[in-house]
Amino acid sequence: MEISHDLVRSPAVQKGNYNKRCAIIAAATAVFVRDGYIGASIDAIAEEASVSRQTIYNQIGDKEKLFAEVVRGITEQGSARMAATLATFPDQPEDIGRELVEFAVRLTRNCLCDDNSRALRKLIENEGSRYPELFETWKDYGPGKNWPAISARFARLARAGDIELDDPDLAARQFMALIGADLPNGPGEIVSDAQLEKAARNGVKTFLRAYGKRESAPAL
Repeated sequence: MEISHDLVRSPAVQKGNYNKRCAIIAAATAVFVRDGYIGASIDAIAEEASVSRQTIYNQIGDKEKLFAEVVRGITEQGSARMAATLATFPDQPEDIGRELVEFAVRLTRNCLCDDNSRALRKLIENEGSRYPELFETWKDYGPGKNWPAISARFARLARAGDIELDDPDLAARQFMALIGADLPNGPGEIVSDAQLEKAARNGVKTFLRAYGKRESAPAL
């Protein structure tokens, strides 16, 4: 019996393959985070995803390709969330202290403390030094892609006279470090809204002490 190519390429079949692929990547993320790259096995990932070993090979490939796909998926999603969050940056602030705190809370909640970001940080901490080649995809989609967009917004604030700085790239890196400095980062630790608010407030206060207009230091 000849199988119709129209059936193979039908939207229902394509959707089923896409859903299966998503389930495999989600399962692989959980297994790689739990067991590490060496400890993870295709069998464990197949069991977690409720699929066969062959399905994983057909959909994605071997363990190394699967790991790269996990890193690519996490970093692409992170870049999309970062772009959406950056769109809410206070470009024309009426109260720069308050608005930067609100932005910092959104940024840490959406891009630093979400499940995917925590998973990627753990993978990099555990495997990055031993298998740097596995993170080539992360270099293409990771934080380096976002620095120009972040620093450009601080440069805009400086041109408008809202802050005073000479090096927007340095200011952006310091802002990101400061707003994350007080956040708990233990494995599986859930960060509360109160912790996000406190970390953002402390970080922005220190940032504006360095870069705020000298004649009007904000009270946060």
